[in-house]
Amino acid sequence: MDLFSFDDVYLQRLRDRDQITEQHFVAYFTKLLLIKLRSRLRSSQAVDDIRQETFVRVFRAVRTEGGVRQPERLGAFVNSICNNVLQEHFRSSTRVSQFDEDTPDPPDLTIDMDGMLVTRQTSEQVRKVLAQLPGKDRNILRAIFMEEKSKDEVCKEFGVNRDYLRVLLHRAKQTFRTFYEKSDSAGDWRREP
Repeated sequence: MDLFSFDDVYLQRLRDRDQITEQHFVAYFTKLLLIKLRSRLRSSQAVDDIRQETFVRVFRAVRTEGGVRQPERLGAFVNSICNNVLQEHFRSSTRVSQFDEDTPDPPDLTIDMDGMLVTRQTSEQVRKVLAQLPGKDRNILRAIFMEEKSKDEVCKEFGVNRDYLRVLLHRAKQTFRTFYEKSDSAGDWRREP
């Protein structure tokens, strides 16, 4: 994933509620937040709730006079807000219920540099493989797995019904798997030097 540089113009467009800028902002940070939250939470509902609450608070701060003064630090700001919401979630869940002896340990919140490196390498490999796929396969996989569009949206976008979307998705995944295995065996980016 390429890092985006935020500037005063971008921040002002967010303050002005520019729809395209807001969509870019949400799409950009959703990917990052999902990586972070999925590694710390078991429930997809909790992941979605925390992600949404993070965006609500960030947009509130962006639109408050003096709330965000340094656009180049917007990424760190979003990450901090997400950390706060995540901590509030963990605190509120511990107040509600007491743990019994069989309850598993809470997720480790320390930074896993090795895991981040593997995730980054995997993301890069997936991006390269997607770039090699035929356009229709690439677009279907992106729409469903990366943009997380509903199947109804994808059906409408591609002009197909749900049954045929299932066939297209199956073919696209098979094509991806073939390209992925070829690229993996050719360069084998996971092997130790």
